[in-house]
Amino acid sequence: MKILVINCGSSSLKYQLLNMADESVLAKGLCERIGIDGRLVHERPQGKYEASPNMPDHAAAMSVLLDALLDANHGVIKCKSEIGAIGHRVVHGGETFTASVLINDTVEAAIEAVSDLAPLHNPPNLTGIRACKQHMPNVPQVGVFDTAFHQTMPAKAYLYALDYDMYDKHKIRRYGFHGTSHKYVSQQAAELLGRPLSELKLASCHLGNGASVCAIKNGESVDTSMGLTPLEGLAMGTRSGDIDPAIIPFIMEKEGLTAAQVVDALNKKSGMLGLSGVGSDFRDLSAAVDTGNERAKNALDVFAYRVAGYIGRYAACMNGLDAVIFTAGIGENDSGIRAKVCEYLEWMGVSINADANSKRGKAMSISNTGDKVQVLVIPTNEELMIARDTKKILEA
Repeated sequence: MKILVINCGSSSLKYQLLNMADESVLAKGLCERIGIDGRLVHERPQGKYEASPNMPDHAAAMSVLLDALLDANHGVIKCKSEIGAIGHRVVHGGETFTASVLINDTVEAAIEAVSDLAPLHNPPNLTGIRACKQHMPNVPQVGVFDTAFHQTMPAKAYLYALDYDMYDKHKIRRYGFHGTSHKYVSQQAAELLGRPLSELKLASCHLGNGASVCAIKNGESVDTSMGLTPLEGLAMGTRSGDIDPAIIPFIMEKEGLTAAQVVDALNKKSGMLGLSGVGSDFRDLSAAVDTGNERAKNALDVFAYRVAGYIGRYAACMNGLDAVIFTAGIGENDSGIRAKVCEYLEWMGVSINADANSKRGKAMSISNTGDKVQVLVIPTNEELMIARDTKKILEA
């Protein structure tokens, strides 16, 4: 079976076509600048193809990617009918979806109903689903939700200490995100450690421009740093993470801004960008630190401090810890951040092997031999996780 994995953003559409017989990637790519002018980057093992086709909307982008997959020169299939199913990343499933599901009209309506919880993400996800339906109406589609993995959290972890009516009426609670990534790397960690996932206590650190830490006990999410929205938790590339909520009305009054403007600033002008004044890319921040930029140094210190704080918190909540997992762009590639975080964890028996920590690109332990708590670097693969879920649902 060949499965097409789709991840739609507001002006982009990422895709992968996988052959599930051996889980190999036949092709992958990105349609970006949708609604502006359009740019396609299409890759397969034989090489890369780039073009600038007109993409006024996501339906047009879907047509472009299908043309790329079918093209005589750089395509990988001869007919659309070779695509057996489509798996979609959907960011927010609210409390409705505790697992991946086959998409039908009822599921579409439910995704739309919780769009106010993820207004930047769910509408584009729905657009991708509808664009696929337009081009391949008879191909089954599966929704894989970022929030589903965290639906195992107990009430003590997901409830906010608000008037309970706020939860009853509006479902204001912690949902968590990056669930597909946390689920994937936890399974890989069990394989790497040679132990059953059902017996492990893990702190999974998905560290990218968006970042979260997840406490995984016996294979289930029991707590996570992101909340109602992806703004809560760690300081991130452009997001503030945890702040005193009273800061919002304070800034509104001092700066003459609306609540929406302040929230926009907390999402897009804060975090590493706001603290450093340099940018949100950790490579730029590290380069700035090398030139003596104190603000950039402070930003990286805040990031590492917050990550370590959540790991320590989750070790306490789970009454122990077997391993810390680093994944995603920063977690997989920034040895300096990994070392900085782990300096705070020496009390729990964590140490880093400098030679191992300098390597990248594969799943590995970077701990010293005999350490009680292992530190693992595991490249995430959300697309493969989505494809596996899609295949499983169709076979069921």
